[in-house]
Amino acid sequence: MIRQAARDFAQKEIAPIAAEFDESGEFPTETIRKMGEMGFMGIEVPEEYGGAGMDTMAYVLALEEICKADAAHGTIMSVNNSLFCYAILRFGTEEQKQKYLKPAASGQAIGAYSLTEPMSG
Repeated sequence: MIRQAARDFAQKEIAPIAAEFDESGEFPTETIRKMGEMGFMGIEVPEEYGGAGMDTMAYVLALEEICKADAAHGTIMSVNNSLFCYAILRFGTEEQKQKYLKPAASGQAIGAYSLTEPMSG
């Protein structure tokens, strides 16, 4: 079910515009918001924090379909789910979970991670 939903979304919404965004260098804000509305930006985030409340298998199946259409969209989805949301779920306070997970899981905000920044990664 999640795989087919992701496949349909990727083929309809991402594949037709992927080359355009690669060439322009613009951020695909609208499709990322739509991905959030479908639950793809917070697949493993519990529903109480605005996520889809699914498991790792659902995450991987959806990510694979998104990446088939465009690696950039897949990378954004992956970083938001794994590096950002997971870290807050695992190590964040309840206040941080309430403040940051709902916007990130819904696609209204995008999580970032200072993995390669000096003095932080």
